[in-house]
Amino acid sequence: MTDLSFPVEPAVLITIICETVLKDRIVKLLKTYDVSGYTISQVQGEGGHGRRLSDLAGYNTNIEIKIIVSLELSDAIFLSVKEEQGNHALIAYRHNVEAFF
Repeated sequence: MTDLSFPVEPAVLITIICETVLKDRIVKLLKTYDVSGYTISQVQGEGGHGRRLSDLAGYNTNIEIKIIVSLELSDAIFLSVKEEQGNHALIAYRHNVEAFF
């Protein structure tokens, strides 16, 4: 890495891709962990649960939720998100990143 003139901290970027119907549950879950912010985008794609066309708002559509948290918090969020999977299309993954807040 280059020598940056401003402080950065190690962090974890969590990306959750799930059916739009899970949005409120996932956001509520994140707030229980005092997550300070998140980004939600509408996305399209195809996977194990079939093709998601994003043709009707809230029906057969996917969203992508991104958050940046500490490693410890990412472990807890991962476990909680896994419990939401149930009968819905949901995948989550994480990357180590450097961030400034």
